[in-house]
Amino acid sequence: MVQIQRKQYLDFLIRYKEEQIIKVVTGVRRCGKSTLFELYRDYLLTNGVNSSQIIMINFEDVEYEDLLDYRALYNYIKEQLLPDKMNYIFLDEIQHVAEYEKAVDSLFIKKNCDVYITGSNAYFLSGELATQLSGRYIELSMLPLSFKEFCQGLSDSKMSNTEKFNLYLEIGAFPFILSHGYRRKEAREYLQGIYDTVLLNDVVKRKKITDVTMLKNVTKFLMHNIGTRFSPTKIANTMKSSGNPIDQKTVNRYIEGLTECLMFYEATRYNIKGKQILTQQNKYYTADIGLRNILVRNSESDIGHILENIVYLELIRRGYEVYVGQLDDNSEIDFVTIDGENVAYYQVSASTLDELREKEKETLDEKTLERELAPYKKVKDNYPKYLLTLDEVFREANYEGIQKLNVIDWLLKE
Repeated sequence: MVQIQRKQYLDFLIRYKEEQIIKVVTGVRRCGKSTLFELYRDYLLTNGVNSSQIIMINFEDVEYEDLLDYRALYNYIKEQLLPDKMNYIFLDEIQHVAEYEKAVDSLFIKKNCDVYITGSNAYFLSGELATQLSGRYIELSMLPLSFKEFCQGLSDSKMSNTEKFNLYLEIGAFPFILSHGYRRKEAREYLQGIYDTVLLNDVVKRKKITDVTMLKNVTKFLMHNIGTRFSPTKIANTMKSSGNPIDQKTVNRYIEGLTECLMFYEATRYNIKGKQILTQQNKYYTADIGLRNILVRNSESDIGHILENIVYLELIRRGYEVYVGQLDDNSEIDFVTIDGENVAYYQVSASTLDELREKEKETLDEKTLERELAPYKKVKDNYPKYLLTLDEVFREANYEGIQKLNVIDWLLKE
């Protein structure tokens, strides 16, 4: 199995090497944060850094259980520091350390300490670290494997890109699954373990949730409705109608916990004409389709929303601010991306083709195509507009400036 380099994330760490700023890597559990630190350590060792300059601690390893107090942690590291050289300090899953920000802050102010920390969720960033180190840290939000990285891990496989993509949608993008033979049964068991751990450790414990069954019901609702616009009130009403009464505030707290642990991402709506962010009726996408598959039985009608989820995550990986584009009450554009002054629009559709079996050929489905292009006709600016589909026939086209692309090709581009 080929070692996946996670180049985008590794380049980020290299870019900020020895900068007087704390590098914070966040991401859902098992997305590859610890491996990233190992890759970066190897980079340092091959670029003039001695192993004695590197201090690596993973707080999920029982070997470091004595360092879960910030004073003990600080004293342990201080004793190993080389006074006349730069010291590279890696603190993995630091949220396990009580008041860890005090130790991190004390290391940060030392001129010969280059500090890197990870956490499995965004929750810990909202606490003392953000308060005490305002302006002194930079965050790298890490996701499971992109499809391009997934294919790199399958470079010795004879599967076609389409077959690889189908596998990607089935087993998900957690690196461990790919590196251990991507067997379906084992993949499902591994994903179930991640799901249980995230839910119980990162949501139930942190949010002090007592009704775990109701939390699981809300999680399943979000998974089933990825890419669908709804409010906490709608979820509460849905739960109530199925015999599971819950109030809106509790739903809000559950969703907050699920987004803080980075199992889900919230896509807020953006009014294209008014150029303002809307705060209600947002959409949610999961960090990994494999996690969704253990809770939701896919149907053919799901593929559009699954593709939306994949595209949303990819746009985030590429560094964009990503919003759901709202045109009016009846029409929206799947995604609006903003990068400084650069704006682009993306529509995602499983297909714009109509399968005509009696003729044994495929033709453009004019109704589907018209539906997907219709929102663009309401946009009066000249920013780039894309239509991403799984079409093999007519995989690329240009409709009066609207660029149609095959989504697999698009995912494999730089």
